[in-house]
Formats: sequence, structure tokens, C-alpha cells
Amino acid sequence: MAKLRSIGVFCGSRMGERKSYADAAAAVGRAIARAECRLVYGGGDVGLMGIAASSAAAEGGPVYGIIPGFLIAREGHLDDVEIKIVETMSERKSQLIAESDAYIILPGGTGTLEEVFDVISRQQLELQDKPIVFLNTDGFWSPFIDLIAHTVREGFTPQSLADHIELIDRGDLAIARICAQLNEKDAINAERAD
Repeated sequence: MAKLRSIGVFCGSRMGERKSYADAAAAVGRAIARAECRLVYGGGDVGLMGIAASSAAAEGGPVYGIIPGFLIAREGHLDDVEIKIVETMSERKSQLIAESDAYIILPGGTGTLEEVFDVISRQQLELQDKPIVFLNTDGFWSPFIDLIAHTVREGFTPQSLADHIELIDRGDLAIARICAQLNEKDAINAERAD
């Protein structure tokens, strides 16, 4: 089986309007640490991303943050985790994607959406094949999935891409699903090799 080493977490640099979002971010951070994976994130100490990262670190898990230098004054950074300072937002996103074996997407705003569209576009272009799981806390991502389904119906997105996107309700189940996807991929690759 392919070893799951690092999980990228894309989520808001704000808290959102519901306490359930913060609870979900904390649960994801703990679940990633308990799965003995490294949490890769945007490097700040604010919002849901700060909660996910600090929860993973508090659980004893490795955390790797990537942040543009100009954002440190606005978003800060956690002191007890590995941080890489880069120049631009594009560089941060590219390194977040490269450092992750899979992605868990939590609620977030336009920055999170940009990251999501980048990773699913890479899947569609076959530039990568990494599990993507949306943590659908209180139905947050349901309208997004409806939008993707609309683009499929209208002929702009292949059904195979929509099939690759999954909604999960709990952090531990998200990690279990990622592992199952990796096992399925390994089985397919083994069959092709025979």
C-alpha cells in the first residue's frame, strides 16, 4: 500500500459563523496526528487553519506550514511547528499541493475555493491523482457539489472528476476514506502490472 505521509488541509483563515466549523477543524487536526500523518497547511495561526494545525501539534503530530512572508503580520504563525516562508501566494499553493499526498477540505472562503479548484483541475488534467475529501460540516460544501454537478450536466466537466470528489462528515472518516482510495488505486496498479 502507498504510505500516506502528509495530508494537506485547506480551510478558512477566519472562524466562520458556526462553532461546528472550529470543532471540525480541531477534530481533523487530531485525527491527522493520530493517523501518524503530517498536517500540511497555509502556515497561519488564525481561523480554522490555526485550529487544525495547533490541534495536530497538541496531539503530538508533525505540522508543516507554508506562508508568504508578507502574511505573517496578518496571520501570524505557530511557534512549535515547522514553517517555510515563501514569497508569493502562488508559491505557497504550489508547495502545499506538492507536499500533500491527499487533501481534506474544510469550510473556507475564496482562498480555499482557489485551492480547491486548483487541485481538482490538476486531477482533471491528470497532472496528479491524489484523494480529495470535503469535510461537509453542517452541509457547508453541498452547494459546491451541486455546482460541480451542474457543470457536468452542462458538458463542461467530466463525470469522472465529479466521481472523485467525496463529502464526509467526520475527520476520522475522511482519513479512513483517503486510505481506502489509496488502497483501491494500489489494487488497480497491481492489476495493470500483471
